[in-house]
Amino acid sequence: MRNNFWKNKRVLVTGYEGFLGSHLTKALIDKGARVTGLDIETRRKETILNGEFKKISIIKGSVEDFKLICSILEKKKIDFVFHLAAAAIIGESLENPLTTFSTNIAGTWNILEACRKNLKVKGIIVASSDKAYGSKNILPYKEEASLEGNHTYDASKSCADLLAYTYYHTYNIPVCVTRCGNIFGPGDYNFSRIVPDSLRSIFAKKILKIRSDGKFTRDYVYVDDIVYAYMLLAEKMDKNKLYGEAFNFSYESPVNVIDLIKEIEKEAKTKVKYKILNQAKYEIKHQYLCARKAKKILCWKPKYSLKSGLKETIPWYRNCLQKKS
Repeated sequence: MRNNFWKNKRVLVTGYEGFLGSHLTKALIDKGARVTGLDIETRRKETILNGEFKKISIIKGSVEDFKLICSILEKKKIDFVFHLAAAAIIGESLENPLTTFSTNIAGTWNILEACRKNLKVKGIIVASSDKAYGSKNILPYKEEASLEGNHTYDASKSCADLLAYTYYHTYNIPVCVTRCGNIFGPGDYNFSRIVPDSLRSIFAKKILKIRSDGKFTRDYVYVDDIVYAYMLLAEKMDKNKLYGEAFNFSYESPVNVIDLIKEIEKEAKTKVKYKILNQAKYEIKHQYLCARKAKKILCWKPKYSLKSGLKETIPWYRNCLQKKS
């Protein structure tokens, strides 16, 4: 990345207090960006942003509020938008489909339409997901594969993805889409996800309940590598004429749940007590991404691996969970 690219850039991060959003916000601040953060919850106690809030222009609100987004873009003279706000937990999406569709689909068209009306915005990154592809027999998924989400969360991401594509091709707005594997690392307080839940089972001495049969296959990517990918893509969008493009980001080393747990056990030097429920519904069994395009066009080179990412993650959860006990 260019050393001074982000200095004094005015950046809006939606969902800035979420797991990925907080890491991205911190990295942007460190690079000298002037960050405006939009979130439905602000100044959370459980966040890696403690001590950073005074450096952020914080706005409490929802991406479903079109007038608010237009006002932020205009008043803050925003240069770049990272749209990360989403209803992201699959179980909650199944229980609350209208909330999921409103946040993930309407929220995305609000961002895109507001940017269409504000010509000062130089670049928009829309966070899609590997789930946007739906379930396919040909693996790994490449960017040109069709978007066919079959269930609530998956379909919401397929729609958001297509909206970004539409707004580029119809209105020529400067947007790109990211599709990532399962992101893990310090600061993820959502214990329904497998890495945080596995580590909680170790440090809080609980039994890990595996919803699937343990053989579901996924990519797992350390959060810092994804933050780097987002910022790198934003920097290269204009120079490399990448508007309208989508990029996959993964290590291209998929593992199933049981093998992931074995890797966690190895790095944590202790056993994970688990119970296989085999009750997973509406989840794709095998899903992983090809990241060749990002490596070739963006020269994206991950710094971490699953092993080295876990080495960074485990001590953080040990400290976090011991403080709670």
